[in-house]
Amino acid sequence: MKKSIALGLLAFAVISCVKNESAATKTEISGSEITGAGQEAVTDDVSSPNIVQLAAGNPDLSTLVTAVKAAGLTTSLSNAGPFTVFAPLNSAFDKLPAGTVEGLLKPEQADDLSDVLGYHTYVGVIKEEYMSDGQTLGMVNGKSIKITMVDGKPVINGKARIVGAVPASNGIVYAVDEVLLPE
Repeated sequence: MKKSIALGLLAFAVISCVKNESAATKTEISGSEITGAGQEAVTDDVSSPNIVQLAAGNPDLSTLVTAVKAAGLTTSLSNAGPFTVFAPLNSAFDKLPAGTVEGLLKPEQADDLSDVLGYHTYVGVIKEEYMSDGQTLGMVNGKSIKITMVDGKPVINGKARIVGAVPASNGIVYAVDEVLLPE
């Protein structure tokens, strides 16, 4: 009988410790929620970065990162996905008429900015080797892009070329040399 009481107390102590560790974890999560941080604020030195973290770490995508933040899309693009993002390089944004980027970044242009960014995002992962001539992809903004093959390489909407591809924990990022503008 004493042995079963001792085992019962030991089990209670172990369960209490586990519950206390759970409560501590919940408190930490609640603390980050209180400060308004979402999935994009999670730091992890072991896992692959998500799309937003990957883009934020690349100085050639700083204009895109600024636009994603201005449109309030950092949480969406940090979530599980999977997503395929055709990410215009800064040099692609530089090709737009003067004042275009600045105009889209104004708060009153948030809907237009979201439309442009949604035109660069596909729900799902499509690897470059599976892209084919004449293929269309329905993008997040409800419009479609068209893939054509030129010299064995995909070209988006007849002009944007993929200059690099990097897998992310929640999809893949294709750096492109043109900004895709929905029509």
